[in-house]
This record gives sequence, structure tokens and C-alpha cells, in this order.
Amino acid sequence: MTEAKPEIRVVIAVDGSPQAECAFEWYVTNLHREGNIVYLVHAMEAPSMPTRESWDSQIKEGQGKCAELKNKYTVRFKDLKIVGHFIYDIQKPGELVCSTAKSEKATYVVMGTRGLGKIRRTMLGSVSDYVVHHAHCPVTVCRFE
Repeated sequence: MTEAKPEIRVVIAVDGSPQAECAFEWYVTNLHREGNIVYLVHAMEAPSMPTRESWDSQIKEGQGKCAELKNKYTVRFKDLKIVGHFIYDIQKPGELVCSTAKSEKATYVVMGTRGLGKIRRTMLGSVSDYVVHHAHCPVTVCRFE
């Protein structure tokens, strides 16, 4: 009798940036195995202090970006024969990545980083720093220059 393989669940943060694309490619090249389940997570941040018109236009723009990302990665999943899901919500990116990792019982998280300098990271915060410190599972941060 063969032993059943453990189900590996992976959360990958995507935002349309070259860094997120490189992190996805790095995962595919280095970590992906048949049977893994991949959850791509994209956060649409709520506009700060919006008017009704700016809220509607920014939400519409965000939904368009989500649709583009979902279509792009749906094709990639099919081409690579990956079982995958695309999750998005209006939430802070780090919080959405961590909550998705927890709710989907992720084995690990993969994400890119923009490589902010120390001062900008301190002032603006860093999604990857947040996830590394708050995720319940291991986090791989892929840095590309």
C-alpha cells in the first residue's frame, strides 16, 4: 500500500507587478509539484477619503484589474496544469494574504517584494514584512532586482 501524499496548499500574492509575476514564475520553476493547490490572492485597497464618484470609479478600475489578473492566471493555470483559485477582496494586502493562508490551511506563502529602502519601508510599511510577521505558516519572499 502506498502512502498518500500530503496535500500542499500554496498562497501566492499577485498584484500585477513584475515582482509578483517573478514570484509566481519562481514558484512554478522551483516548488510546484503535481497535486499542489494554488491560491492566488489579490487585494483591492479601499480608496482613502473618497467621494461617491471617486469611490465608484476606483472600485470599477480595481475590478477591471482583478478581471485582467484572473484571466491571465486562469490561462497560466490551464497551460501549466495547475489546480488553482483566484481570490480577491477589498482589504489591506498583508491582511488578505494572511487570512487566506489561514482559512485555506496553506502550507506556505510565496510573494515578491518591491525592495523598498529602509526609510520608505519604515514609513510606508511593507506587505512582505507584514506577512512574514503575521502568517501562520512559512513565507518565501522572492526579491528581484
